[in-house]
Amino acid sequence: MDDPIPVGKLPAEHLARLLAKHTRPDPRLVVGARVGEDAAVIDMGDRYLVAKTDPITFATDEIGWYVVNVNANDVACVGATPRWFLATLLLPEGKTDVALVDTIFQQMAQACDQLDVTLAGGHTEITYGLDRPVVVGQMLGEVTPDRFVATAGVRVGDDIIVTKGIAVEATAIIAREKGDDLQKHFNANYLRRCQSFLHDPGISVVHDAQVAQAAGRVHAMHDPTEGGLATGLWEMSQVAEVGLEIEEAAIPILPETAALCAQFGLDPLGVIASGTLLIACPPSETEAIIKALAEAGIPATSVGRAVEQKKGCKLLSPEGERLLPTFTRDEIARLFE
Repeated sequence: MDDPIPVGKLPAEHLARLLAKHTRPDPRLVVGARVGEDAAVIDMGDRYLVAKTDPITFATDEIGWYVVNVNANDVACVGATPRWFLATLLLPEGKTDVALVDTIFQQMAQACDQLDVTLAGGHTEITYGLDRPVVVGQMLGEVTPDRFVATAGVRVGDDIIVTKGIAVEATAIIAREKGDDLQKHFNANYLRRCQSFLHDPGISVVHDAQVAQAAGRVHAMHDPTEGGLATGLWEMSQVAEVGLEIEEAAIPILPETAALCAQFGLDPLGVIASGTLLIACPPSETEAIIKALAEAGIPATSVGRAVEQKKGCKLLSPEGERLLPTFTRDEIARLFE
């Protein structure tokens, strides 16, 4: 038997081989299965149908809220409006009661209501072999062809904008899942603040994407999830066939994130980062987009630029340059070993 594959996303090279072997073209498939693309886009005539699926595996607290928002994020990143949500709930044998099921459904309903999304279907079962709930979401949305934004749309010379800061989702997960350990090092009010990151600044980037696209020309958007900001940047560069030069000092690492990551020896660039939106736009549009986001209460920072692919993906600092780090699995996975 080969060595087991570690926890986290399937390695990109392996996934690329599988997709090349097992997918086929379809004339109505505008965006299909490809490393770096997070949603399928299907031509329905006067509009595109956008389809996304993602599970929640790290978090257990407010899992219903997570699953709706992370799926909506990837639909919004192609310029679409999230419309319909389906969920598959796999619940652990011997640990599931009525209260748990009702709570997850209430969380999903609340998140759907806030995004004006309809819970359209799914599947729920109690299954063996699980020690915690696992929820797999599917979000459908729609966009007119003229409003569609491809992750592969990054162009050489584009500025790269980061909204809010990193890593919102990781901060909430660490504080919620490891609260007992953290009480020894941080006061209760601080931990409650970190736990509240799920809602404030929040893991949704739907509004971020809508504001950015309304404010100026956007060439690409991407929602960094597993593997953090570094992986999100790498995915954008790979699918668009460009290089990136990122100013390390410009990356807005939230202080709470830095503190919790330091406590467990995690690299903030590699922890799950929903809540941050990556935007690629012409430099002439950067100021207007950042200003519009600020007026909407969403901090945003230009952190670098797209360059020729042969230059690779690099972090720049006064001390010199180094390759953008890569993470074969999300840093936060180490907390659940």
